[in-house]
Amino acid sequence: MKQLARSILGAAALAAISTAVLAERVLRLDEVAVGELDPGKASDYADSILMFNVYDTLVLPRQGGPGHVPHLAETWEGSGSEYVFKLRSDVKFQSGHPMTADDVVFSLDRMQGLGQGLSFLFANVKSAQALDAHTVKFTLAEPYAPFISSLVRLPIVDKQLVMQNLGEGEGEMGDWGQSYLSDNSAGSGAYKVTAHNPQEETVMAKNSAYFLGVGEKAPDTVRLRYGLEAATVRTLIAQGEHDISSQWLPPEVKKALADDGNQLLTEGGTGSFYFKMNTQKAPLDDINCRLALANAFDYASVLKLIAVTDEISEGSATTGAITVGMFGSRPVGNELMRDVEAAKKHLEMCTYDPAEFAIEISWIAEVPLEERLALLLQANLSEVGINSTIKKIPWAAFAGMVGNPENTPNISQIFVTAVTGDPDTLLYGMYHSTKAGTWQSPEHLNDLEVDALLDEGRIGASDAAREAAYLALNDRLMTIAPSIYGFDSQAVFVARPGISVPALSDPAKAFGLDTMGFLFRLMEIE
Repeated sequence: MKQLARSILGAAALAAISTAVLAERVLRLDEVAVGELDPGKASDYADSILMFNVYDTLVLPRQGGPGHVPHLAETWEGSGSEYVFKLRSDVKFQSGHPMTADDVVFSLDRMQGLGQGLSFLFANVKSAQALDAHTVKFTLAEPYAPFISSLVRLPIVDKQLVMQNLGEGEGEMGDWGQSYLSDNSAGSGAYKVTAHNPQEETVMAKNSAYFLGVGEKAPDTVRLRYGLEAATVRTLIAQGEHDISSQWLPPEVKKALADDGNQLLTEGGTGSFYFKMNTQKAPLDDINCRLALANAFDYASVLKLIAVTDEISEGSATTGAITVGMFGSRPVGNELMRDVEAAKKHLEMCTYDPAEFAIEISWIAEVPLEERLALLLQANLSEVGINSTIKKIPWAAFAGMVGNPENTPNISQIFVTAVTGDPDTLLYGMYHSTKAGTWQSPEHLNDLEVDALLDEGRIGASDAAREAAYLALNDRLMTIAPSIYGFDSQAVFVARPGISVPALSDPAKAFGLDTMGFLFRLMEIE
């Protein structure tokens, strides 16, 4: 009898365990490698997904409209060169340490000390001072119009935890905890990292102690995979073994998966697709050579290549150097058009003989669509007498090679977005001479007028002043053509049925900032 009772109890326990396993909500998605976990280095899409889920910021973009709302901050006041923030008192890091003004000050100091990622956003911040445990004051060296928006890129780190894990390096702070934060998290976010391999996968678990709470139907576990082939993703989704694709699947694959009953989710409006021309290496160090290429490109045909369905596309026609809707953009109705005759005239004025050079067009190996775009550009150039070659480069290799103009391809294909939603963070990192040689700026542009206009856009005392600066910048960039402005981008993702992502499907809940749609705490799995 006792043996029977034990058997019944054992079966019941197994059933309970099985039910718990079945009830676990797991979200599986993919992105281009490499996933940088250190929030002070985060700059691209995969990094940002990690940062926004593992860490928190003082403010967040407002859903469904412009502006920003409090997050770790309760309120703020100030303008010009001084801002004071009152912090929430109920926030704890995943370590259990309470979040205070000292953590905010340390996070800024660390960002500036590393000088990597998006640290340029805070180059103008003279100091941050903890006025008390829950009040922090920022002092800027000079007014910076987009300062509030830039704070969405200042993740607040756990000072105590980082200080306990400083590695070797110069100065009092050693490596600022880089070795530790490359594999571990020190945030207060809704998800905590349980395993991390930047080449393969990051695994995250719901933080049950999150100060805003996390919905019952939000993923319990998230598996962010890196560098999956398009064919692999298609097969996994079709078999129900993958939940959300990256935006990099070819359009026809997305359409086929949608035809099979999967959802198409969209995010866009803050960036564009660029063919970036190396302005420091022959032959594209000549303005007329660059203008020849810009006029030879078929802007109408590229829109056909990026269409997913009749209703959904991965982009729209561009009107110039600045994404439509931002300060300085030319309105709809001024779309760029191919002009073969103009291309030939510029080619005649080029100091180099087209017969004696071949343009190298690179494309990112993890983004299959870019191979087609490279082939389109190659065909366009051939029609005006320009020879070109196409080279496939893995993302990690590309990011490492562009630091030197001589190692940078003649033409690089890149999607760039405004990392805070403000045009300053779309344009400054691409075209200011101090930022040359990053993955955003393989043009290696060095133009005094461009630098001056970018600086004006940063410090404009009014929206009108900023608009004027960016309009002039748009004109200057179109005149010197450091890039071919292919199209204004819209990211399209495939999601299986049963995954609810309001920020990527309902305009009233969209953030207006790329990557923010992937806040896992706002998703639901049925």
